[in-house]
Amino acid sequence: MQLAEGRCRNEGETEQIRKAFDLACEAHRNVLLHSTNEQYILHPLEVAKIVVDKIGLGYKSVCAALLHDAVGSNALTLDDIKALFDEKIAQLVEGLQHINSILESSDTTESLSAESVQAENFKRILLSMGDDVRVVLIQLAIRLQDCRRIDTVPDARKERILSETMSIFIPLAHRLGLYSIKSEMENIWLRCKEPHAYAEIAGCIDKDSASRAKDLDEFIAPIAAAMERKGYRFEIKKRIKTPYSIWYKMKNKHVPFEQIYDLYAVRIIFTPELEDVSAEREQAYIIYSIVTELYRDKPSRLRDWIKQPKSNGYEALHCTLMSNAGIWIEVQIRSRRMDDVAEKGIAAHWTYKNDGYLSDAGSQVDRWLAKVQEILGSGSADALELLEIIQDEIATGDIVVFTPKGEQRVVPNGATALDFAYRVHTGIGNHAIAAKVNQKLSPLSRRLKAGDQVEIITARNAVPDADRMAFLHTRSAKRSLMEWLKSNAPDQAAKAETLAHRTFIPGDSGDNIPLRISLRGKFRPGLSEAIETALKKIEGIDDVIISEI
Repeated sequence: MQLAEGRCRNEGETEQIRKAFDLACEAHRNVLLHSTNEQYILHPLEVAKIVVDKIGLGYKSVCAALLHDAVGSNALTLDDIKALFDEKIAQLVEGLQHINSILESSDTTESLSAESVQAENFKRILLSMGDDVRVVLIQLAIRLQDCRRIDTVPDARKERILSETMSIFIPLAHRLGLYSIKSEMENIWLRCKEPHAYAEIAGCIDKDSASRAKDLDEFIAPIAAAMERKGYRFEIKKRIKTPYSIWYKMKNKHVPFEQIYDLYAVRIIFTPELEDVSAEREQAYIIYSIVTELYRDKPSRLRDWIKQPKSNGYEALHCTLMSNAGIWIEVQIRSRRMDDVAEKGIAAHWTYKNDGYLSDAGSQVDRWLAKVQEILGSGSADALELLEIIQDEIATGDIVVFTPKGEQRVVPNGATALDFAYRVHTGIGNHAIAAKVNQKLSPLSRRLKAGDQVEIITARNAVPDADRMAFLHTRSAKRSLMEWLKSNAPDQAAKAETLAHRTFIPGDSGDNIPLRISLRGKFRPGLSEAIETALKKIEGIDDVIISEI
């Protein structure tokens, strides 16, 4: 109750939580958890604690968390909750019941693949955000509590929970900015699915961190002293990379534990002098200058998520510094507001928005939510595509590139120039023949980097072929190309379908991938030869086919 009272604005809201707790206790009286024989009320109580402590939602969400399993367990109905509390709390409970029925129904779905079932479930859960995104946030708290109890559930249900958690709930937590929930679920997944790897990495972390504790303290001391001299109000936290994030990096980079150089991080959290976004940012850059005067930085590892926040609202300035002990240490610079948003995601964003303190990061979150609702509302959203779009963001994140006019466009990390073309417009992707990246001619297979300026060169008579599927990174671009081929070149669609399921990791120049340009139309005498000569001068283009019609 002490935690919950901190989220209440008055005694009336506190009383509502007390009433919800009493009602939940009555509903679950003498009911035991099947796996542990503990009182069932412990489950909704732990969920409510997560809602308060890790997400920071208000009293209505706390009441809904306490009551989410109460309806149906005895004579209690949604109408009763509406009468005893209010309509909004009843709607939240109903939404949680709806999501639970979605997840439970997947056990009885045999005609579809596991991926398709999970993708459809994911889409239906996202649809719940249209009514009230708090339903999804509370469901994330429920799932985290299920994960914490994973060792006590039967094996069949355990596998389903772990699979759903990795494919649905971890991407959701990431996309809504709930990093602490995301990290805890990832570590539980790794401990259950890869127990030997988890134990080995955890052992390495314990051994290494014990020997480095003094080095970290000696690294922090000069920073703290310098900031105190400048008069900053701040705190400094130490952080060690999580077992899952280390395992993921080892697996994807093919490196041993000893080559994970960003194992340690130091987080500087400062309270700005003024509650103003501009002043807040300015102070973050000043702190950056303070720490880089003390230690040598690694310019290639600078990540400015303040100037260009992540699309889930995350803001911070990351730099990597060489300590006097000879180890690289990542330093994360955040204001108190940035830290709240980083830890509690969208709920903290709304709190600051309602208080009139809204930054550009907030608008990123709002735009994403609006985009999801637009996709879902169109009725044409493909469930697998929607799932992959958000799953990919965990592994890749977003980068910002620029149009020739200087407009910013966000694309997934790993996207190629052709992905960018399809993101601008399907027609541009279909008629693209080359790109200019930073004013230099490049093939469409070129992988884009943050800050690139991209111009797509098109030809009205250019047509795509199946080979282009090999270097598309995003599912939406692959789908656009496949739709064109099925309508205009059905003989190539089967080949494209095969290529669509391959993972393409392009080089900077794309010169390891054959690129064929195909144009067809009526050409003036000598024009087709001139076009062919010009296109072959572009690095990475291996073949040009020009046919008269």
